[in-house]
Amino acid sequence: MIVKFKDGTKREIADLRNADLRNANLHNADLHNADLSNADLRNANLRNADLRDANLRNADLRNADLRNADLRNANLRNADLRNADLRNADLRNADLRNADLRNAYLRNADLRDADLRNAGLRNADLRNADLDFSCFPLWCGSFDMKTDIEFVKQILYHVSRLDFDDTEGIKDAIREFANTASVKQRHNLPNL
Repeated sequence: MIVKFKDGTKREIADLRNADLRNANLHNADLHNADLSNADLRNANLRNADLRDANLRNADLRNADLRNADLRNANLRNADLRNADLRNADLRNADLRNADLRNAYLRNADLRDADLRNAGLRNADLRNADLDFSCFPLWCGSFDMKTDIEFVKQILYHVSRLDFDDTEGIKDAIREFANTASVKQRHNLPNL
């Protein structure tokens, strides 16, 4: 496989499946469509890397620097992303099912339409992340994640739109707060 860097330089690399790329400097690398399944990328520098449509299934990305990486449509199923730095990463439509994102930094990440089913998000930092239309996990694996108030408002807006027997007055208690969710304005949704 030839890896092309954004500065125009090229380097041939053998099959990257199961590759040992610990501590590799792949900053600005063009890894579009690359097969990095089962690769060991612990502590790798993948900052600004183009990983669109890449297969990173079962990859070990612990402590990897993925800031500003383009991971649109990437397959990250079962990937180990503990303590990975994904700030400002583009993860739109990424498959993160069963991925371990504990303690990952996802500030300002774009996770629109991402599949986070069964993803471990304990203590992950998702402040200012865009989770619109993502499949967000509601299980104990998302306990203690850090988020911003906008995300809380969005969740409350969604709760208020559920059809349930509200004999306890939950909708009334959260209505005013839920109506301030930016998702409501962004998608032209009605007041509750």
